[in-house]
Amino acid sequence: MTEPPATLRLASPAGRGVMLATTLASGMAFLDATVVNVALPHLGRELHASTAGLQWTVDGYLLTLAAFVLLGGALGDRYGRRRVFVIGVVWFTVASVLSGLAGGVELLIAARVLQGVGAALLTPGSLSVLRASFHPDDRGRAIGVWSGLSGVSTAVGPFLGGWLIDALSWRWIFFLNLPLGALVLLAALRWVPESRDPATERPPFDLAGALLGALGLGGVAYALIEAPARGPGSASVLAAVAFGVAATALFVAVERRRGSAAMLPPELFAVRLFGVLNLYTVAIYAALGGQLFFLSVQLQTVAHYSALQTGLATLPITILLAAGSPAAGALAARIGPRLLLVAGPLVGGLGVLLLRGVGPNAPYWTDVLPGVSLFGLGMMMVVAPLTTAVLGAVDDRFSGVASGFNNAAARAGGLLAVAALPLLVGLSGSAYQMPGAFTAAFRAAMLWCAGLMLAGAALAALFVRKGPSSAQPG
Repeated sequence: MTEPPATLRLASPAGRGVMLATTLASGMAFLDATVVNVALPHLGRELHASTAGLQWTVDGYLLTLAAFVLLGGALGDRYGRRRVFVIGVVWFTVASVLSGLAGGVELLIAARVLQGVGAALLTPGSLSVLRASFHPDDRGRAIGVWSGLSGVSTAVGPFLGGWLIDALSWRWIFFLNLPLGALVLLAALRWVPESRDPATERPPFDLAGALLGALGLGGVAYALIEAPARGPGSASVLAAVAFGVAATALFVAVERRRGSAAMLPPELFAVRLFGVLNLYTVAIYAALGGQLFFLSVQLQTVAHYSALQTGLATLPITILLAAGSPAAGALAARIGPRLLLVAGPLVGGLGVLLLRGVGPNAPYWTDVLPGVSLFGLGMMMVVAPLTTAVLGAVDDRFSGVASGFNNAAARAGGLLAVAALPLLVGLSGSAYQMPGAFTAAFRAAMLWCAGLMLAGAALAALFVRKGPSSAQPG
């Protein structure tokens, strides 16, 4: 039994409708992964949140997104890609409204956790719908349009979010998803065709693997976030560490026992380069997540930028990524990814070090723009070549799961950075509202982020081969 051939053409009304649904949906998920950083000081003051509350507001979303994104793709393949995509859109939209209505930081965190589950359903669903719907002659162009428009939504997110926060309230960065979600839902029900994997013999879902992965990440994140307030040696923190380690060990055991039916087939990690590249991903995206978390608060609490100005301040990062990534990807395909994977973190790390100079009433053009521009240039050199290297490290039959796991590793890197850095720099309680205390923590955090970038460069220099092909045996 084979899946019916995809016949949708990009220039047709139905093709444009599918593009509208998929790009707008993924744009919502990408936007909510970045725009919340701009809102942190505002929601912290209104909800009387501690530093830990702000950390969980970011990490609650990243935790469930990272843990369930592979499962979300598998659900669509089996039960219908449009069906699971629509469920994800509805789930994400409802959770967004709950986030906007939250009367306390605990309720906001719970809603953000639910929002991450919705994002894990719709994010892989949007791309799989494109692959399954469009005629092969139009598929590459459709994916290119999806990537470009998703990048635009990510770029517009902090700007739009900052304007909404200043003009109305931080709650509107979540309420905005209600009309967007309704538009996606109408377009999906009207134009997106249903498709699924027609295989009749499929192994059971690796739900145990997904849950254990989430519990492992959650236990470690809880210990890191709560340690400053409760004490590193407190019973609850030590129990969380033990729980996280045990869940991670069980995850490894379950995946090995399931073999090729696992969410993460063990054969992938027989390829040393694949493991190294995912460690590289964790390091680089930890630097990105930590830098954005601290810089957004520093600009508003210490430099006295408005939310809109803060959103605009980091715009060069996204513009450089969107404009330069295709060229970086083409260069990596021609000369191999190694040079870019080494040079990118070095350039980005220099940008992070420059940002340490951001202080009270810092002028944007001299104190902020050079650092964010260099950091954006470094990330531009990394993102597309990293994807090339990851896919080149494994057999073609593993390309989907390898790409999905690398995406999850990027989310996990950001999660761990936001969880660990406040502990490492001594930030806790309401210190994020005190300019002097936060500046000291910010400058120390930027050193850690620069160190993560340097660690990434070292991994690439040591383990990624020169030349157009980066694949190597395990």
